[in-house]
Amino acid sequence: MNLPRVNVVDVSRWVHSSTWFWTFVFTIVLAVVAYAVNGIVSEIQSGNAWGLTYGVIAAVLMVGAALYGARRRLMRYHLGRSSVWVQYHVYGGTLFMLMVFMHSGFHLPTGTLAWFLWTLSIWITISGLLGVLLQKTIPKVLSSGLSIEVVYERIPELVDQIRERATSLMESCTDPVRNFYEKNIHRRLLAPRIRPIYYIDITGGIQSRMRQFDYLRQFLSHDEQQSLDRLRALYRTKLELDAHYTLQRVLRVWLYLHVPVSLVLLILVGVHLYSVFYY
Repeated sequence: MNLPRVNVVDVSRWVHSSTWFWTFVFTIVLAVVAYAVNGIVSEIQSGNAWGLTYGVIAAVLMVGAALYGARRRLMRYHLGRSSVWVQYHVYGGTLFMLMVFMHSGFHLPTGTLAWFLWTLSIWITISGLLGVLLQKTIPKVLSSGLSIEVVYERIPELVDQIRERATSLMESCTDPVRNFYEKNIHRRLLAPRIRPIYYIDITGGIQSRMRQFDYLRQFLSHDEQQSLDRLRALYRTKLELDAHYTLQRVLRVWLYLHVPVSLVLLILVGVHLYSVFYY
């Protein structure tokens, strides 16, 4: 079975970019020094010149980070290298949170809108860093522990193909193999399944299920063993698809927790800026 490769953005390289990393560190140090100097000159509040400056910088950083999603939908226009956008998204998003804290003078917000902005900012920053961790680790775990790679959206289609091949195989099998299939395998080929064991051990859940084939094999003839081996290969592929389905689904769930909230925050920041500068 020819399976496509996983189509997951590789963000592991951003931590190895010394230019981006040291620029990030220098910016953090510069921001802290600027904040300390501002604190000596004047009290920093969200409504004075210092606080507004940090707030505007935070808004610019957030819009820049949000453009990463827009860039992915406009790839045909060649808007720069993907790795650069990913690195800015990560570093710029982290700096955004620092600027939010500086904007408020590291005080808790007052007012309903301010609380929403503050809470959502923390949420998208933490969830964004969690996303970096997930996108670094999950593809590595899948590629190191499994023999196939597959795009998440194609998993249901591939499971259907495996079930059809197994059904066709059973037409020429003897009763022992056919009965084993009906009792132990058939229902597990009906659809992709989430198996929590794959969160703990990517291969352990597969190896334990292969033992039932080993037990039956010793009682079969040579021809029956060959049929069982073909069924075993199909079932192993199905279990590996389940592993992909289980772990890649985490990335899909993370997107639902991060992207919609980011869009809400973007809208609320626009409302906040409008209310500050036009009222």
